[in-house]
Order: sequence, then C-alpha cells, then structure tokens
Amino acid sequence: MKKCWIGTFLLLFSVSLTAQKKFEANWNSLNTRGIPTWFNDAKFGIFIHWGVYAVPSFAVVAPGGYSEWYWHTLNSGNKANKEFHEKNYGKDFQYQDFEKQFTASLYNPAQWADIFRRSGAKYVVLTSKHHEGYCLWDSKQADASWGRPWNAVTGTPKRDLLGDLTNEVRKAGLKMGFYYSLYEWYNPLWLKDRAKYVDEVMTPQFKDLVTKYKPSVIFSDGEWEMSDTAWKSPALLAWLFNESPVKDEVAVDDRWGNNTRGHNNGATYLTSEYGAGMQPGVIWEESQGIGQSYGYNRMESADDYKKSGELILMLVDIVSRGGNLLLDIGPTADGRIPVIMQQKLLEIGKWLDVNGEAIYETKPCKTPYQWSAGKIPEGDKEAYMSKFKVAELVKPSKEHANIELFFTQKPGVLYCFVPGYRDKVVIRDYNRKAAVEVLGVKKPVKTQVQGKNLLVDLSNLRPGDLGEGPIVIKLKG
Repeated sequence: MKKCWIGTFLLLFSVSLTAQKKFEANWNSLNTRGIPTWFNDAKFGIFIHWGVYAVPSFAVVAPGGYSEWYWHTLNSGNKANKEFHEKNYGKDFQYQDFEKQFTASLYNPAQWADIFRRSGAKYVVLTSKHHEGYCLWDSKQADASWGRPWNAVTGTPKRDLLGDLTNEVRKAGLKMGFYYSLYEWYNPLWLKDRAKYVDEVMTPQFKDLVTKYKPSVIFSDGEWEMSDTAWKSPALLAWLFNESPVKDEVAVDDRWGNNTRGHNNGATYLTSEYGAGMQPGVIWEESQGIGQSYGYNRMESADDYKKSGELILMLVDIVSRGGNLLLDIGPTADGRIPVIMQQKLLEIGKWLDVNGEAIYETKPCKTPYQWSAGKIPEGDKEAYMSKFKVAELVKPSKEHANIELFFTQKPGVLYCFVPGYRDKVVIRDYNRKAAVEVLGVKKPVKTQVQGKNLLVDLSNLRPGDLGEGPIVIKLKG
C-alpha cells in the first residue's frame, strides 16, 4: 500500500512538473522584451469599475462584498441580495432591464481625467467589459451574442463611454488601459458552446478593443473557468506582442487561464487584490477599492472608506516592496465619481506633489522596512502580509514589532518614509556621510552618526512645516 502511494505521488509530481515546464515554454516564448519599463516606474494607477451593476449598486458591506457581482450573487440565491432586489425592483425584474437606467447622463470624462491627473496617478484602467458582458464601447460581438443591444453605444447611453474617457485621459498626459473579462456569466453562446464563444466573441472582441483604442495596459480577468490552452491565450498574446498596434508599449497582467495567475514568466506582471501584494523580486500590482467594493456600493458609509492617510501609507508600503498600487473608484450609473472618492484622490495627489520623487521611478531596497524591537509578524507566502493592514503595522504593539521606516531608492539616493512625526529618527546601519533633507521642508536638518546608525533630528520642525501623510527623509551621497 505504501509503495502504491509513493508511486502515485511520484506520477502526479511528474505530471505536475511536465505541465509547469510546458507552461513556462509556451509563455516564455511569447515575449522576450519583458514588461515595458514605464509600467513599474509609474507606481500608481486608477482602476474604474463601471457598468450596468452601477444601477443597483448593492452588496453587503464585507470583505469580498463586490457590488459588480450583483447579477451573479442574485442568481446564486444570496438572501440579502434577493431581499434587496425583490423589495426595490420586484420578483420579476430582470437584471438586463437595469441597462435602461444606466444613462451616464452626467458623465464628464474631462472632469474625470482632471481628477486622475491631480491624484498623481500615471495610468488609468477602465472596465471595458466586466463578467456581465456589457461593453462600454460599440462592440458588435456583444450585441450579436446576446441578441440585444448590450453595449453603451447601441444601448441606453448612446455614447462611446470608453473612447471618450480614453481621449481625455491621454490629453491629461496619462496612460490609458483596459480591464477585460474573458468570460461572461450568462452570455448565451458561452453557456452553450465555450469553444465557439472563444472563437466568435472573445477573440475578435479583444482584438477590436486593442486595435481601435490602443491601450497601454491590459488587465485580463475571468480566466479561472478554463486553462490558457482552452482560452487560446498564447496565440492571442502572440498577436498582442508581435502584431498589434501596441506591441511595444502594452503591459499585461497574469490572468489568462486557470493555470497562469501567480506565475512569474517575464511576460506578465503579477496581480493581487485586497491583500498586501508580494515581496520584492517580481513586477506586481495590488488593486483595492477605496471601500470594500470595486463597483460603487450605496450600502457603504464614510466609515467603510479608507482614510486618506491610510491610502498614502498603503501606496508607500507597496512601492517600498517594488509594486504598483491600482486604486479603484466606482462611478454612479449617471456618470459621477462620488465626491468622497474625489476627495481621497486629491489628498493623495497633494502628498505626491511634495513627495512624488520618492515614489516614481524608484527601486526597492534589499530591506524595504526598518522594524522596531520585537517579533516580526509572519505573512502568508501566497499573499504577503495579507492578514495585516499596514496602518496597524506602523503602530507600536505589545504583540509584535512595528514598522518604523519604509525605504525606496534611486542611484545615489535613499528615501526614508517616517509613518508619523517623531522628533528624532534613527536610521540603523547607515553611518556614511550624506546630504540630508526632508522633502517639502526648507529648514536645515541636523544629523549625527552614532556608531553604525544615523540620527536625524526633526525637533526644529513645527506642525506647519509638514503636510499630511508620511514624512520623507532624503539621504544623498
């Protein structure tokens, strides 16, 4: 029995290893250029989840309570969604009928783009199509496969929502990208013949999107139902990287089949969501909403939104480990970015106006943090430190060490982020001569070498000298 078990294990291990080698061979052959440099230099992007789900805009407020999943959650028998739907719309009201209320009547893409520019973001990623299948541009594949107007141009808005925003974002000097869901929950062709759906809907629709609007980023999703082979992803990406009009610029994520997410193959950047991202060594991006949902959720209150300081700290933490932050907003069905979301973005931008040089185009240090004395928390290897919030990790704790400093670097320059003001900052294992300044402060800063450490004296600074958010000490030399 034992020999049989060992033999089975070795066989399964061999099959797994063979599959991994095949995966690596397929994907590594796709792209020898690597991921375009601009992407990891940008550090901060804006995610936008906008579609028909913005009409009901409902989800139970909890981790994983995504309002953009309203249709699927309703069909899965979720009690809270069912009660909300029947009370407000009636038992016989179909999700597709929400499209009539998706008007985008107050949509002002120039105002959106201005907010994004002022936030300090360098790129924008809009949901061209979520799992509901509704397209924000004129997609003939959407209408044909659904047998009804199921895009923003032929549907109620009567407007190319995606194209209009793309133009304004580029005018504002930012890169424009698109989220694209490979699968659609209830597309009639997907439910009947998946292979035919891939050939007749997904592939030509994706190529149409790329050819018409030339995105700088593709955030693929909805890949988990099939392998990359079934999705024909290698062929599609070979076209994207070698023949498409964006072959030299486009950055692409890792979601192209149920065997691709999390694989560092050199062709795609890794993604995490509502976690804490990954350790240095790979190109990755963490996405989160300002609240608990990506799509707009009317059930969220002000207390459910992250404070601006927490968002800035999250950006600093992610960048210190070599990642990008893709921060999501959810517009309303009539096309407004909720004012509270605008306010958060503008406050991030105000901090970046002063401290952006310590964020953009930086590299992670070998050690991204300086911890206090005590036990350093252990994170989950699959989702680095995901069970901890960085806003909690910077606070002194009896249970574990806290983060005293974050670090980023450029050639000849070290940036030290101090989470909160203290009059004296000790930078350990740094005792060389350097020019020291606090970004945004004109007053001179006193320093003193103490053994292996550098003491930075901030006692001459006053509250009016410092803005909101982490203080950045710049060491040059």
